[in-house]
Amino acid sequence: MTRKISLGPNETRLLFGLEKEGKAVFSFEDATRILGSSKATAWDVIHRLHRKGRIVTAQRGLYVLAPARAGIEGHWSENPLLILPQLIDPYYVGFWTAMRHWSMTEQMPLTIFVATTKRKRPVKYGGHTFRFITLSKRKFFGFTEEKIDSQTFNISTREKTIIDGLVLPQNCGGMSEVAKAIWNSQDKLGWNRLLTMTKRMGVDAAQRRLGYILHMLKIQPKITRSLGRQDWHGLRFLDPTAPKKALSYAKEFGLILNVSNAELMSWRGT
Repeated sequence: MTRKISLGPNETRLLFGLEKEGKAVFSFEDATRILGSSKATAWDVIHRLHRKGRIVTAQRGLYVLAPARAGIEGHWSENPLLILPQLIDPYYVGFWTAMRHWSMTEQMPLTIFVATTKRKRPVKYGGHTFRFITLSKRKFFGFTEEKIDSQTFNISTREKTIIDGLVLPQNCGGMSEVAKAIWNSQDKLGWNRLLTMTKRMGVDAAQRRLGYILHMLKIQPKITRSLGRQDWHGLRFLDPTAPKKALSYAKEFGLILNVSNAELMSWRGT
């Protein structure tokens, strides 16, 4: 049941002002401006609205407007992806979170992985934790806009999601999850675009890992052959998150296999 909540004049003024401006996410400065008040008054109004469950704190100085039906119990939160433009810029949702969005995995990680060129500490909001992964400007590309209701957010494309996973599998649940994502999305990936973007990333380990996984999955033989013909210098580990212990080698791809094929394909249930 929803309890009836009485609102004071300043609380009502702020809520109506936010609704008029179409702001679901607002800052302390927005509240001060709409109220036309002192900072002390704005803090007091925000505190009372928070206590009554009409706003939710995203981080210090940044708030999300909750609908009236949320009531004083506060069991509601704005879709967490929609507050990202207010948290950091530039950004894109990526890694394991993007895999879930693109139906590459059935896993539902509570951590929301966000790529950015900046450094930012984790932010907790609505039962989720935003983890910000810092990429160089050269590697920060390959994202698109997706829409929820009438609002948009940035997210890595299917191809860039795979590439980021090949480079930093620790943010995707490991290399086995990356292999599963490739298998699940094979009919929706732009393979030439994927190959071009992998080379643009400038991390040869990603190309090697892609070639080996395609070889194991027995898909895209032309791309597999092209990646297996490189004149690789030195060796790279197949899974940088696994112990640095060689189980065997895939010399064609210049890889040290530090996870077994059974582990890599564990999602197949074999």
